[in-house]
Amino acid sequence: MNPEARRTPIPQQLGTPAIVVGLDGSGTSWDAFAWAAGEALRTNGQLVAVYVMPFSDPTVALGVPYDYAASRDNQRELAGEIEAEAVRRAHEAGVRLSFVGEFGDAIDTLSDVARQVDARLVVVGRSAKRWHRLTGSLGHRLTCRKDAPVVVVVP
Repeated sequence: MNPEARRTPIPQQLGTPAIVVGLDGSGTSWDAFAWAAGEALRTNGQLVAVYVMPFSDPTVALGVPYDYAASRDNQRELAGEIEAEAVRRAHEAGVRLSFVGEFGDAIDTLSDVARQVDARLVVVGRSAKRWHRLTGSLGHRLTCRKDAPVVVVVP
């Protein structure tokens, strides 16, 4: 794990089903959050929301000057906003929530968290990016792994 990563300890209750949901602040990720919260309520489980922050901006590869310190601060600020919204929505839904905000790769981080909590399910929203049809979306790449069953929520 990256030493700069911020990981909230995930309280684990033995025998409690864990559902991991990927959040990025997009509308489709909030749809996935709502579906996962409903599933957590139905199974009397806990919801683990995961927000993954990239290590760098894609413009770095193009040679564009990049302020890493400012970017990290902005990413942490956005993670705090997403966490606050997730806490609010979980409270409204009446579901237990843990939040993980971490720097890294989305696939690896979601898979690591799913293994850590022995997730019964990983939930993500459908990608709205057209180029994912060529490169493979997060949902598709997660289904190729065997960490937990994956649900891709399509609004």
